[in-house]
Amino acid sequence: MTELRQHDTVDDDHTTSPSDTGPTRAEAMLARMGTRMGFIHSAVPVVVFVTANLFLPLPATLTVALLTGVGLMVFRLVRGERWISAAGSLAGVAVAAGIVALTGSAKNYFAVGIWAYLAGFVITLGSVLLRRPVTGVIWNFVHGRKHRWRNDRTVLRAHTIATLAAAAVLGARFGLQQWLYLNDNTSALGVARIAMGTPLSALVVVVIVWAFRRSTKQLLPKNP
Repeated sequence: MTELRQHDTVDDDHTTSPSDTGPTRAEAMLARMGTRMGFIHSAVPVVVFVTANLFLPLPATLTVALLTGVGLMVFRLVRGERWISAAGSLAGVAVAAGIVALTGSAKNYFAVGIWAYLAGFVITLGSVLLRRPVTGVIWNFVHGRKHRWRNDRTVLRAHTIATLAAAAVLGARFGLQQWLYLNDNTSALGVARIAMGTPLSALVVVVIVWAFRRSTKQLLPKNP
């Protein structure tokens, strides 16, 4: 992470243009996915829910899960994070808890995430097959949608690799967790969600940031 911060530093000898700030903002957003705090935000609700489910009846488990979501939201607000980001901690838990309450099955706490993985896998793999890898589309959007990035083989290859990396992780998450879901193994689902969460996201982030920087080097004009 230190390396990312070092590269995001702007040289005082020149004025930063809009196209200079684009990649650093995008990279910073991606980098947060692989940080220690990102791991905490994603792992704590799962650990609390699975642990509570082992010892408490389902209504009490849902209450504990929702209180955890509220506590995590407050914690993030106190740390100075934006409201919309902090509220995401509670919203995710609330949606999952709502599905569990409606179905009466603890394993459905993970249902939305599992199908989101499938949707992400289809989108990322499909974008590669259409020769419009989604990471390249995002990079171009950040830079004003004015670059013919697909005409540059180096850039297209970089984004193909990055998008395929994302597709591989999303596909693996869906495959394993769907299998555990069908086998009604809620505890193992919790372990899989944590083990395949931030650690794998961090690896994908490294590849995506590499593709972003390669695109910037190839396509953006050098500063005088």
